[in-house]
Amino acid sequence: SSAISGVLFLPDMISLEFGIYFFFFWIIKYCAQALEVSVGKVPFVEAMNGSTVLLPCTYSSCIGIKNLYFNWQYNDNGTMQKLCEAVIPAEGIEPNVLILHDRVEFVGSSKRSNISILLKNITFEDEGQYICFARNPKEKNRNHSAIFTLFVVEELKEVDDTLTVIIMSVIGGVVGLIILIMILKSLILFLLRRGPEKNKECLVSSSGNDNTENGLSGSKTDNKATPKA
Repeated sequence: SSAISGVLFLPDMISLEFGIYFFFFWIIKYCAQALEVSVGKVPFVEAMNGSTVLLPCTYSSCIGIKNLYFNWQYNDNGTMQKLCEAVIPAEGIEPNVLILHDRVEFVGSSKRSNISILLKNITFEDEGQYICFARNPKEKNRNHSAIFTLFVVEELKEVDDTLTVIIMSVIGGVVGLIILIMILKSLILFLLRRGPEKNKECLVSSSGNDNTENGLSGSKTDNKATPKA
């Protein structure tokens, strides 16, 4: 045996490490290639009774698609009602969609990996969950689904932005006050610095005048005291 008292020799350690790396590499590769469908970042919508609503769905696959099957279904209190279905032969080839509901229209495109549908003239009975499903034979028939929820209302609620306006007004007022305080502070500091400078200028000027006057008066006295030749 290559292992004695629970101690693994170098060949066994290398084999074990290689096996672990291979396992995680296979897992990461499989997950990266996996088919995924998405109904967007916001998986619900609120729409008015009688309007037309978009049920969004896109698919993605790192290794591409071949004969991708997809369908849309409506969850009617636990009973799944199929709305449409189709097969996309390959990337860029548009599918022939079988519509199974008279108010459903396919608006997707394989060129954009989009399999969205429109639901027209919605009623309150249309409210609920809609499931977008896809299966990719190229990935050993791996499948994935996503749920989009529809809420039907009599009329859309008006968004009251009064609070937002108040908050923005308060923030604007505070910012304006801060700017005003900074301006006043700068002005006061400027005036305080200018005060001593003016005082120094006045002192220098006053001292110069005094010296000048003293010099002139002395000169006049000397001139008067000097006798004529």
